[in-house]
Amino acid sequence: QVQLVESGGGLVQAGGSLSVSCAASGFTFSRYAMGWFRQVPGKAREFVAEISWSGGATSYAHSVEGRFTISRDNAKKMVYLQMNSLKPEDTAVYYCGARSYFSDTNHESGTYNYWGQGTQVTVSS
Repeated sequence: QVQLVESGGGLVQAGGSLSVSCAASGFTFSRYAMGWFRQVPGKAREFVAEISWSGGATSYAHSVEGRFTISRDNAKKMVYLQMNSLKPEDTAVYYCGARSYFSDTNHESGTYNYWGQGTQVTVSS
């Protein structure tokens, strides 16, 4: 069955760096765009970044552009999010998701087919 498993979350001080990973299985990973979202209690899931199936195109939320980098390894069926210059407002549960197309304008969470269980990232001030 389809599985997306995030890992690498944790506690980091403001200004620090952290990388989260997502391992995929049960679907043709190389044919899916992959995205990272985040969510805090009481708020909707928020788009962070997306990468096309080939890795040739990426899209970022304005709040993370220039600080976060999304990448993927199709051979390993992995997607990564490198987070630098972290801020307390980056604190959230981070989720990876998969959908069958890449878009740099439409990042509605409802358009994603598969989701992981999330990993907590906490940035202390």
